Amino acid sequence: MSSVLYDVPGPKARRVSLIGSIIGVIVIGGLLVLAVMTLAQQGIFDATRWAVFQIPDVWVLIGNGIGATLAAAAVAAVIAFPLGLLLCLMRISDNTWIRVPTRIVLEFLRGMPVVLMMLFVLLVFATSSFIAVVAGLVLYNSAIFAEIIRAGLQSLPKGQREAGLAIGLTSSQSRLTIELPQAIRRMLPSLVAQLVVLLKDTSLGYIVAYGELLRAVQVMADFLGPQYLFPVFFVAAAIYIAIDLAVSRLAIWLERRGSKRAAGGVAHVPVAGIPAAK
Repeated sequence: MSSVLYDVPGPKARRVSLIGSIIGVIVIGGLLVLAVMTLAQQGIFDATRWAVFQIPDVWVLIGNGIGATLAAAAVAAVIAFPLGLLLCLMRISDNTWIRVPTRIVLEFLRGMPVVLMMLFVLLVFATSSFIAVVAGLVLYNSAIFAEIIRAGLQSLPKGQREAGLAIGLTSSQSRLTIELPQAIRRMLPSLVAQLVVLLKDTSLGYIVAYGELLRAVQVMADFLGPQYLFPVFFVAAAIYIAIDLAVSRLAIWLERRGSKRAAGGVAHVPVAGIPAAK
């Protein structure tokens, strides 16, 4: 018995896989126990080190950092996605004078580190740190979004485009009304994963003195002392993970909702005078 992608494992293979999984869980569990014991010996779990979070000003500083992080990520995402969509359409244009320069620009943007883009915008154009962070995120992520959407378009059957052209749609109309909705829905997991990367890349704003979450906890740790370094960075990591999980769950909800609408909105349209089936 076999599936499309691989042969279904037999009893021996399943037993080996189970033993390997058990060994892996034991090893990981042992490493976690060792890490916890090491931290405990260093006094990381002493109540005095965590009592700092009872100070209201600490949470005000963390809240300001979260707000700055979300603001930069939201503005960058709102600008980067439409720009990425435009770059994708230019990248797949039938006009060589549009397609080739766009490809060069995309390759350049994808190859440049985000932090260098932030520094370039900040130093050359003398902007604020917020604009530098947003600009760097937009330039890099728009190129990534463009390639993700292009991959989604290329994954569609060629018959989709041919059918659109056959019923009289122009090339642009076929792209926008038939192919792009399917490509975006198909590549939604990759788009969401890139949004999570964009959110985490806001931490690079620390280099340009932007007051995002990482810089906020760094300032707090410097002010409070090195004994509070682990607690404040642990809380910051937990906040980043919580935000990323929330974004991922929202994307899953949107994907399921879109799938239900697509499944429930299928209609039979008469073609060439042929009545729709009942």
